[in-house]
Amino acid sequence: MGNASAEFEMMDFDDFEELLADKPRNERWELIGGRVVRMMVGARWEHAQIVNNISRQLGNRFEDANSSCRAFTETFYMKSRPLDAAMLPDVLVVCGDLEPGATSIDNPCVLFEVLSPGTEARDRFEKWRVYQQLPALQHYVLVARDRAHLEVYDRTDGVWNGFRVLDGPDAILDLPAIGVSLPLRAIYRRVLDL
Repeated sequence: MGNASAEFEMMDFDDFEELLADKPRNERWELIGGRVVRMMVGARWEHAQIVNNISRQLGNRFEDANSSCRAFTETFYMKSRPLDAAMLPDVLVVCGDLEPGATSIDNPCVLFEVLSPGTEARDRFEKWRVYQQLPALQHYVLVARDRAHLEVYDRTDGVWNGFRVLDGPDAILDLPAIGVSLPLRAIYRRVLDL
């Protein structure tokens, strides 16, 4: 049996950046620790609704608190040259000023990935291996698509030492690094009968 890693296209960050100029509009490309992942654009409506709910809830709370934090969705890159990474998290949160015209950031403080059968292993393992090396990241949230269930990794004092599982519509997702709490009921609004 052949080496599984030989089946994947490997590339460094700079080569991937050059390749992106030729990306077809109907594809979504990511570089995950040097591995190129090409996917078709599009997802189940439940996925899109959950992403929209999270982004809207975060945006409303940031606006109400006059926070410098912002939420971006699936088309805004998290890029890191040292990690050979150019990834499109489902939702990312960055706090502070952004460069005019920026199309990516390297300092997210919170990342969300909505799990699907086709992406779950990549989100849980490959992306997590890269994400946990980002110095600014404080919370990584895995969101189930078909039930009210979240898994949350937390960094405290520079160490990934927290893991929480939240179940059910009455659970509350607390994200102390950005001063926000989100009820799961709001995350799954118009997706699940809660």
